Amino acid sequence: MTTPNFFEAYDEPSQPVIRIAQYRESLLRSPSRPPYKRPVTLTEITGPLNLARKLKTGMNDLSRVNNGARAMGQLIWVTGRLLDEDGMPVRGSVIELWQANAAGRYAHKADSQNPAPHDPNFLGSGRCLTDQEGRYAFLSIKPGAYPVPNHAARWWRPPHIHFSIFGEGFMSRLITQMYFPGEPLNAADLLLNAVPDEKGRERLVAKWIPMMQLERADAVGFEHDLVVRGHRATPMGF
Repeated sequence: MTTPNFFEAYDEPSQPVIRIAQYRESLLRSPSRPPYKRPVTLTEITGPLNLARKLKTGMNDLSRVNNGARAMGQLIWVTGRLLDEDGMPVRGSVIELWQANAAGRYAHKADSQNPAPHDPNFLGSGRCLTDQEGRYAFLSIKPGAYPVPNHAARWWRPPHIHFSIFGEGFMSRLITQMYFPGEPLNAADLLLNAVPDEKGRERLVAKWIPMMQLERADAVGFEHDLVVRGHRATPMGF
């Protein structure tokens, strides 16, 4: 009896180019040689499982720290559904996100040289569990754009949010990014435009939620569905 290869890569043209010549970090983070393909064993398929018991969830509000003052910037409500290739909900999946603050600075020591102001009231990252409909939701602050340091091309990253989606185990994981509609910097972003297919790029841009459809009037709403496999799969990111 052979073990089915549940995690075999899907050959999808909307996936991004991994090594971007003008983006030095992509050359450091990705292999220069083709990956060696080996069969997935029972160890990778079965464990570790039940990640919700190992990773704390319920951290849905990034806009304040320990119920303190509200962070600076535009309050946003980001929600969507996690779906499989058949459009069915993926329930009980751990979703993480992290982002820069309204000034374009991350709450991480690796960004300590960034001259943009630090916001002590901004959490910077969150984690939740998808419900029975596969839905997730976060309250946050719209991130600011920031210049990419140490690059001769002098380009800026547009406002974006990083997502990490876990499957049944640690070996099943999707890293991607969400962009905001109508942002002028989207057209020049090297990472977004590393996806050669226009439809693939569109799947990385969130949709506005009409104000009348929001349960709260103090935030701007964005809908962003995440699809983990198939022809409509969300392109991976950095």
